[in-house]
Amino acid sequence: MRVTTDLWVSALLRRVFGAGGFAAVVKRGATEAGAVFVLARGRMGEIALFGPAPQTSYDSAKPDDRFFSLLGAGDDASVFDGRLEREKKFDPDIWVVEIEAGSVPVEELLSVKSQ
Repeated sequence: MRVTTDLWVSALLRRVFGAGGFAAVVKRGATEAGAVFVLARGRMGEIALFGPAPQTSYDSAKPDDRFFSLLGAGDDASVFDGRLEREKKFDPDIWVVEIEAGSVPVEELLSVKSQ
């Protein structure tokens, strides 16, 4: 049985706050199974957008894990805002979580798969 998206996002927020960072839900999606996008902001203005990893990233032995892929990085927030708007039009049930991880690397908070 897979953990609901609502519970998973709550756990992410607690991990970020526990690591001394800040997190906020920008858009709340479907409680049970909405896709999650994470917008990670750094202290120096850098931004990275993480989204659901392709299905090929999943191991059949551990189907309950949530994996993410880096969708883009830079310092122009409008590029990422545009990407998220297109995702919302395609799937209105997505979640958008914005984090400032502080001193902890984002890769310690999310399971990031390289493409």
